[in-house]
Amino acid sequence: MITFEQVKSDNAVKTYIHKADQSLEALGYTEHSFPHVLKVSDTAGYILKTLGYSEREVELARIAGYLHDIGNLVNRIEHAQSGAVMAFRILDRMGADPDDIATVVTAIGNHDESTAEAVNPVAAALILADKSDVRRSRVRNRDITSFDIHDRVNYSVKKATTRINSEEKAIELHLTIDTEFFSAMDYFEIFLGRMLLCRKAASKLELDFHLNVNGKRLA
Repeated sequence: MITFEQVKSDNAVKTYIHKADQSLEALGYTEHSFPHVLKVSDTAGYILKTLGYSEREVELARIAGYLHDIGNLVNRIEHAQSGAVMAFRILDRMGADPDDIATVVTAIGNHDESTAEAVNPVAAALILADKSDVRRSRVRNRDITSFDIHDRVNYSVKKATTRINSEEKAIELHLTIDTEFFSAMDYFEIFLGRMLLCRKAASKLELDFHLNVNGKRLA
């Protein structure tokens, strides 16, 4: 069976991730390279492992997290679908089991908010992990005076932690933010859709979703 480490060490995969991020950099997007995909991979795996899913499902969530943004190599528009097709080709070439391929491809094809659906636990974990990766280090623009709202929101986040709260049967996104660059209205203006998607994804895992900013629960 295919493993996360096999996918991570594949040179072709590394090239696709790097080149996809180069395209997004040229378009002015935040970082979508190895720090992002590894963070998403780790978080997706953490979510399913903490909830008691099988080791195989945890491994597939990590693989999906690592591969989820390669479709940006083709185009930012509909990158989830093109990325799913690319992931199919990659995993098939590596000799992955068809059932495993199907799970990963489905998760990748359903992770972007414009068309996303938490159709299975791996897809749900991927959505939650991807949409919760908000942090200062993803901002490439070093000219604070020219920040757009996405830059301001990401730059304001000094720390972001995704945590399973077993007692409340909830998944919580905890943000520590610098209010010099951020207002709650800024966050909700661009992330409301993502937060609603996280709520749906959490529901698939029989969890509630909560957003906490500087120690206060906002949602």
